[in-house]
Amino acid sequence: MTRPLCIMLVAAEASGDDRGAELMAALKRRLGPDEVRFVGLGGVGMAAEGLTSPFDMSELSILGLLEGLMAYRRVVRRADEMAALARRERPDVAILIDSWGFTLRVAQRLKAQTPELPVVKYVAPQVWASRPGRAAVLAKTVDHLLSIHTFDAPFFEKVGLPTTFVGNSTLSLDLSAADPAGLRRRLAIGPDAPVLIVLPGSRRSEIERVMPPFEDAVALLKAARPDLQVIVPAAATVADAVRARVAGWPHRAHVVEGEADRYSAMKAATVALACSGTVTTELALAGVPMVVGYRLGPVTYAILKQMIRTEFVTLFNIAAQRFVAPELIQSDCNGPTLAREVAQRLDDPALRQAQVAAQNEALDKMGRGGPDPSEAAALAVLKILGRSAV
Repeated sequence: MTRPLCIMLVAAEASGDDRGAELMAALKRRLGPDEVRFVGLGGVGMAAEGLTSPFDMSELSILGLLEGLMAYRRVVRRADEMAALARRERPDVAILIDSWGFTLRVAQRLKAQTPELPVVKYVAPQVWASRPGRAAVLAKTVDHLLSIHTFDAPFFEKVGLPTTFVGNSTLSLDLSAADPAGLRRRLAIGPDAPVLIVLPGSRRSEIERVMPPFEDAVALLKAARPDLQVIVPAAATVADAVRARVAGWPHRAHVVEGEADRYSAMKAATVALACSGTVTTELALAGVPMVVGYRLGPVTYAILKQMIRTEFVTLFNIAAQRFVAPELIQSDCNGPTLAREVAQRLDDPALRQAQVAAQNEALDKMGRGGPDPSEAAALAVLKILGRSAV
């Protein structure tokens, strides 16, 4: 009797947890739930699929160079723990999902301590935007790359890293179960009331840096529009911090948690104010016009500004090569400027309609409508292992 396939997955932030959970589900569908077991690190999504994490991944959701330096010892200690887990559990393959700084250190330790273990990186560093040297670094530390962008492969294949394009799982987001009308009823929001959803990020450092200007913007918008309803979907990794901040707001706002309410809130929204990240693609898929804001530490921003090779930070803006959604970064990410951009969209239905149409066009350029990325990733992993699947 053959033992079940053992797969190690490592994710360190909410978007990685989503991808990991989807990949786990796809592997179970193809192999059978009794023919595969999972070890490693993840969040609530991966836990629901059967992975038990040795610690809370949220402590690794680090943003910024200075923050990374301050957390260096913790990151190294946790990377050592992942390598020890691999030695103990002897997985057939390790799949490291996004989170460049942490997963690179895990990969380096796996290669040094368990060189026979195939190591797969799922989601490439964005070398087309900055720091192209990371491609060669990655090629030395992993055996295969699963990429989510069509334009990734040339950067990595030219340095000898086999790359398989699997697509962006966010583009396969299923919003059919969203219930915006039900959410409005439950929160006592009228069917025609304007709704602003505020998404301040999934990392604690994002809450600390991005939430204050978002709060200022919301206060200005509420002062001018008392009937404006505000919903704040909180990521599981930062739900306590978000609730604590919103509780101190002088005006009422609804904090919701969980995937179902988050997607229902998106479908109920008139406009969104969002931290840059995966959520902007989700909002575009939900048909929500948005304003994007982001802040880094001043030193981190000054360094990155010299490295960035693209004008845009939002993926659908990159695909469109224009500002489909406004991006207010660093000093531009302030209450009055954010409020002005949001107000324009709240007050102008034609502007909202035009932005949604442009977002849809950009989503098509990104590959919307392609094969299910989690299924493609599962097939790629099994091929790497030389295993067949139903």
